[in-house]
Amino acid sequence: MNSKYDIIIVGGGAAGFFTAINIVEKNPKFKVAILERGKSVLEKVRISGGGRCNVTHACFIPNDLVKFYPRGEKELRGPFHQFCSGDTIEWFQKHGVELKIEEDGRMFPISDSSQTIIDCFLIATQKLGIDILTGQSVQSLYKGENYWKVETTNETYSCQKIVMTTGSNPKIWEMLTEIGHSIVPAVPSLFTFNIKDKRIKDLMGLSALASVKVKNTKLSASGPLLITHWGMSGPGILRLSAWGARELFDKNYQFVLQVNWLNDLTFEETIEKLKELKQEHSKKAVSKKSSFELPNRLWESLVLASEISEETKWADLSKNQLTILANQLTNGEFQVNGKSTFKEEFVTAGGIDLKEINFKTMESKRHQNLYFAGEILNIDAITGGFNFQNAWTGGFIVANSL
Repeated sequence: MNSKYDIIIVGGGAAGFFTAINIVEKNPKFKVAILERGKSVLEKVRISGGGRCNVTHACFIPNDLVKFYPRGEKELRGPFHQFCSGDTIEWFQKHGVELKIEEDGRMFPISDSSQTIIDCFLIATQKLGIDILTGQSVQSLYKGENYWKVETTNETYSCQKIVMTTGSNPKIWEMLTEIGHSIVPAVPSLFTFNIKDKRIKDLMGLSALASVKVKNTKLSASGPLLITHWGMSGPGILRLSAWGARELFDKNYQFVLQVNWLNDLTFEETIEKLKELKQEHSKKAVSKKSSFELPNRLWESLVLASEISEETKWADLSKNQLTILANQLTNGEFQVNGKSTFKEEFVTAGGIDLKEINFKTMESKRHQNLYFAGEILNIDAITGGFNFQNAWTGGFIVANSL
């Protein structure tokens, strides 16, 4: 065997670098290498957050933070008590990177450039003498009595302990199943809905605070809903797609979406409000001005879809028209036919079954001296810095355990 290390980290992304740096900072005697299959490292960090790198989220209470993880909520509670977003801010500060909080809670480097985070990691690994070996595509893993052997396309390495931080890499998942781990199959998470419907045609760019449900399921979410040229997007839709990742995959992304454009107003409350408006604005045309917190063009479209003409005055609305309008506003049904990827940040649900991990140490319950961090596990979150926070927390715990 050629290259001997104390610890090898497979995967040169966010989780891999954070783990390596924390290991050697805690124990400088360790000889550590990061193996990366590509020509360059930290590529996902480079493009994340539109090139700004959404490092974490300003949510500092572990029990609140876990609620942003459709998969991993229960398991991350303990780890977040060990290393949470506040610890992330402090860690980067100590390493010369100041973070700032945006209005929606997302946190970025003050420089607004992901290069700042990449430089921070590269400087730290260089200073600590961590070997970064690129072009090392792992072909096989072998567990000996007290060591691991890692064969790549051009080298064989051995180490006492190994950390897998390869994200959703099917080839690595396959190798891990060969040594006894179970993989929850990957399906897309965080996607937008393709909807062709004349009610939203030509309304791209408009948004409303809405609650959405998948008909005949328990799946629901609320938040800003954005109309796009292919259908619907925005935080509410992305949240629904994340929590419904498996169920919507099983439906082949064909389902009926129920939209309450008034978010928390019920059908009954809306009927009452419409009756009041009928009294107050009797001489005005219904379609002309939105009487709720909805963009005027969207209001007009929903009015027309309720069999109410452009000229119809409030006074002339029949009971039936009021019912149809209340229904359009609080329970509009839209046929979804397929999905679109949200930006370039493709997130998948799936990975190592969480039952096989000791979350106090991030060590495999199947094999001693095998550890995991980041998206290789069946953990994923909505956008906002949460997937990175999972990577930092996992890496920190692995480093502590080692």
